Amino acid sequence: MQRIAILGLGRFGTTLAKSLGKSDVEVIAIDRNPNLVTAVKDDVALAVRLDSTDEEALLSQDVQNCDVCVVAIGENFEGALLTTATLKKIGAKRIICRAQTTTHAEIFQSIGADDIVQPEIETGNSLARRLANPQFQDLIELAEGYSLIDIRCPVEFRGKTLSQLQLRTKYQVNLVALKRTVTVQKDGELIQTLRITSVPKPDDVMQPDDVLVLVGSHESLERLPRG
Repeated sequence: MQRIAILGLGRFGTTLAKSLGKSDVEVIAIDRNPNLVTAVKDDVALAVRLDSTDEEALLSQDVQNCDVCVVAIGENFEGALLTTATLKKIGAKRIICRAQTTTHAEIFQSIGADDIVQPEIETGNSLARRLANPQFQDLIELAEGYSLIDIRCPVEFRGKTLSQLQLRTKYQVNLVALKRTVTVQKDGELIQTLRITSVPKPDDVMQPDDVLVLVGSHESLERLPRG
């Protein structure tokens, strides 16, 4: 099981900790504010009140052996910087830092952060893309310039097989999964349930209510048919 430490339980850190806690991930949530620690203790494997700039305190929780350490401190840049330096000093395997500005991101990288996230900027960009492309039901940033989206089956895709659509050739996107509502019998009753096909077949025929989970560059995804 992957073990992830979240250092800083503001809105971003708390959301991340709770979301990971619902997955098959062992989460250690850390903050110096006892109220914030208490708020997540039922959602994670371990919630600890400590100073994340304190080397001995981090070592006492074996943080250096976590698969990933996320420095989610937002408002206190000095604290985030010292936390990152301390994690580097104790030999943390992988450090991801939340940065509020491009300058902060560059500083984190200069002291050894392995990856940087800028949620305010990324959220704004994602919202702009969703507003500009209302056919996208959901959008997740994967890497710079690439996203994963859920899209309702466009009209011109309906009734065609995946092999006929030639998504890679025509649109330069990859189909990751197919979501389809199906009717099944349960306890003697017919009910509707969502079936997710993680490896769609070339002869699968697209239906009007299907949702396609696609990965591609922003430019390629935006070229997909609308409606």
